[in-house]
Amino acid sequence: MTPRPARRGAGPWWSSWLLGAASLVAFAGFAWPLLAAAAPADAQASVPFVAIALVPALVIAVALTLDREMYTAQTVALLGVLTAVGAAVRIVSTGVAGVEAVFILLILAGRAYGPRFGLLLGISTIALSSLFWGGIGPWTPFQAFACGWVAAGAGLLPRIRLASPRASSRLELAMLVAYGIVASYAFGLIMNLWFWPFAVGSGTGISYLPGAPLGQNLASFGLYSFVTSTATWDTVRAVTSAVGILLIGPAALAALRRAKVGSAGFTPTAGPTVRPRSTELPGGGRRRRPSTAPDAAAAPRTTRRPSARA
Repeated sequence: MTPRPARRGAGPWWSSWLLGAASLVAFAGFAWPLLAAAAPADAQASVPFVAIALVPALVIAVALTLDREMYTAQTVALLGVLTAVGAAVRIVSTGVAGVEAVFILLILAGRAYGPRFGLLLGISTIALSSLFWGGIGPWTPFQAFACGWVAAGAGLLPRIRLASPRASSRLELAMLVAYGIVASYAFGLIMNLWFWPFAVGSGTGISYLPGAPLGQNLASFGLYSFVTSTATWDTVRAVTSAVGILLIGPAALAALRRAKVGSAGFTPTAGPTVRPRSTELPGGGRRRRPSTAPDAAAAPRTTRRPSARA
């Protein structure tokens, strides 16, 4: 029986479950202001510190889990090059009126190489850029996971296969542009959530109120996020991502997908099976050694020509 070819980028069955569980726990670290109300009153004070301490450990766990994707020099080199490019783009563009050009690279690379590679690329890009930029702090692991989710989400988008390749490419590009806009706003919301109680303080109309109903805190957070980032920084990021994907998306996707060929981290699909040439004679006969006996049976049979006389 011929073994089934490995899926592109497939890992152990438990790897995807572990990544999903790590992402859920990390999301709980982001959303601690909304989940702290469910904790006992004497434990609410420790919730933010537990959340901040938990996320770096999850970054390490995810990096170790994705180690199977990194068992060739080609894949390591590919990740290293894209990480360096992403870090350089982030250092140059960060702080310029909300421009986040690194989202363009993360979305296109995640789309080309899949969610596993995209998650690791987002984490490594933030880690490298923070190391050289000097921006390491409690926010770094949160940024790493959030950018990893942005890249991984692009890889989880549905595949588009239409009768016309050109129509498929155009629809895929439109989908990525729309995803870039949504991901830009979602990134701003989730990054605002974890430090919202520290940024605002208490005693205002948009402050976090421990023990308040979930709806009240959500309303306060929505107003805070809209005033501080959604209407300004997040909108600029969304416009930048959409325009960048629209302009360089087709060429960048084609280049990234060509670079993927031959990388063992992305197992190519199996080609057509070549069957060995059969040694059986037509009609199911067997090949025998020619006989040297001078009898009539050993003599070759001659084909009788049809007579011209009717």
